[in-house]
Amino acid sequence: MILVLALAAFLWAVGALLKLPYRARLYMIGLLYVGVLFIQIVLPQGHPLRLATGQSAALWIILGVFAALAAAYGRVVRALKARAERKEAAERRPVAREGRFSSSELERYARHIVLREIGGPGQKALRNARVLVIGAGGLGAPALQYLAAAGVGTIGVIDDDVVENANLQRQVIHRDADIGMPKVFSAQAAMLAQNPHVEILPYHRRLDEAIAHQLVDEYDVVLDGTDNSETRYLVNRAAVDRRKPLISGALSQWEGQLSVFDPAQGAPCYQCVFPQAAAAGLAPSCAEAGVIGPLPGVIGSMMAVEAIKLIAGAGQVLRGEMLIYDALWAETRKIKLKSRADCPVCGKNSRAA
Repeated sequence: MILVLALAAFLWAVGALLKLPYRARLYMIGLLYVGVLFIQIVLPQGHPLRLATGQSAALWIILGVFAALAAAYGRVVRALKARAERKEAAERRPVAREGRFSSSELERYARHIVLREIGGPGQKALRNARVLVIGAGGLGAPALQYLAAAGVGTIGVIDDDVVENANLQRQVIHRDADIGMPKVFSAQAAMLAQNPHVEILPYHRRLDEAIAHQLVDEYDVVLDGTDNSETRYLVNRAAVDRRKPLISGALSQWEGQLSVFDPAQGAPCYQCVFPQAAAAGLAPSCAEAGVIGPLPGVIGSMMAVEAIKLIAGAGQVLRGEMLIYDALWAETRKIKLKSRADCPVCGKNSRAA
């Protein structure tokens, strides 16, 4: 048994050295446990492997039960903590957002109000707006922070993930103390601490076909900060179907890009530009390829700017254009995007046409 415990400690240390996520290290230990239990159950009495791993399956089963109880207790504690923080944040949030701005709001948004392109009407439009952010990770974190700080009245955020230590290098809305907490609740607490005058609607679940269209329909603007093709295409279909502008960002290593996909206003949709998902290995995730920490902040903040411009009617948004930012060489460029008549989502023969 001592040999197994030593091996478990070694695996944990190697995982920490490789900076693997906490959950990945637990999976490694779990696989080791399953292997040991298999040896104890399958091999006959007196077998050298059974002798080296404790001789009895009962001891390992009892140990597994205690570990499961401890894990369940930890989940309950984290859930209660998240519930308490949500309740505390809700108690701090003003109930009414109708009518005139309070003196606190006027002072808070003064730098917006003096901008000719926004002014009082634009700030009021922001307060009355509803923005949905898909993902509370690298791109979602800065976008959510700046949307809340800007005074967007209702912000929805959907994500099924929890905060991990490996996220904190770039997902600045979360704190070390939030590790293990669902990202949507961590983000909600941070946004309300920043601006108690906004309403945050967290959805701790994965976006899927069952809810995508209905959820998108409840908002004015959608920001997509996800990192997988399946969700990106789903969000695009829902946004086109409900005629909502979609602000989409993406990044890898040192480069990021963003665009506003809005077929209702004559711009292409996401699938016009990317007809099919990239082949496996051609578009690796940040976990596989790496990403410089501040880059999501740059692109996510740009996404928030585009949302504010859309809502306030300021300037020219990136409809029909894609902005590409190369952080390694400090270069930006814009390219024109065109709609495709044969696009299955927004083309002439699509359902949305």
